[in-house]
Amino acid sequence: MIIFKDLITGDEVISDSYNLKEIDGVAYEADCKKITIGGDNVDIGANPSAEEADEGNDDQSKQVIDVVYSFRLNETQFDKKSYLSHLKGYMKKVKEGLKNKGASEEEIKDFESKAGGFAKKIVANFKDYEFLIGESMDPDGMVILLNYREDGVTPFVTVWKHGLTEMKV
Repeated sequence: MIIFKDLITGDEVISDSYNLKEIDGVAYEADCKKITIGGDNVDIGANPSAEEADEGNDDQSKQVIDVVYSFRLNETQFDKKSYLSHLKGYMKKVKEGLKNKGASEEEIKDFESKAGGFAKKIVANFKDYEFLIGESMDPDGMVILLNYREDGVTPFVTVWKHGLTEMKV
């Protein structure tokens, strides 16, 4: 299994176990699932005491999105202007990261043009996205985009392909 980390923060962002699909040569999308966590009721076969009976059934379970929960992603907020400002600085850091990895000028130019085109798609559908950041909550790191498929039920995340490093597990 490969776990992908944010190039800038080192936060774990996604893994290849989520059937990643490459989009426009610059991003990955992965479908997610809503899962229920908590609320575990362990029946040991004993009768509840009087105090426990009075408390009723405190259901502590909640629904979460598997990728968000598994990689401890945190919700954050942006308006269009602040997101574009963040994205500009983030792309500059990714470009530096590509240079440090030994990417050619051609590869970097290809990334820049594709990233620009993809950013326009994001901005065009800005209101549809929720924004997530990694566990470290570093504001300079990747902002993971959360959206829902046309069915309105299936969540999916979008991450920047060039902003990831691979860690084999």
